Amino acid sequence: METQNNKRKERIDIRVTPKEKQLFLKALKLNGERSLSAFITRVVKNKSFEIIERENRILASERDKEIFFDSIFNDQEPNQALKDAAKKFESSQD
Repeated sequence: METQNNKRKERIDIRVTPKEKQLFLKALKLNGERSLSAFITRVVKNKSFEIIERENRILASERDKEIFFDSIFNDQEPNQALKDAAKKFESSQD
């Protein structure tokens, strides 16, 4: 069975100030993490998912807004399904 360490083959080297390192170590201890590497990996991974999800929501929102305004301000004739629905609605109101 593969362990977590065997799966990890990539390496990232970063430089931090002594104050940043002390901050990271303090947070690591308060959170009960087993190593600085595991702590940083978890935090960066979680933040990465958050950033990607936020961007996906923004893109979806922008796409929805574009579709909505294009449909309102575009001088297109309604399709047959919409015309049929409108007729059905009008006849149900009588």
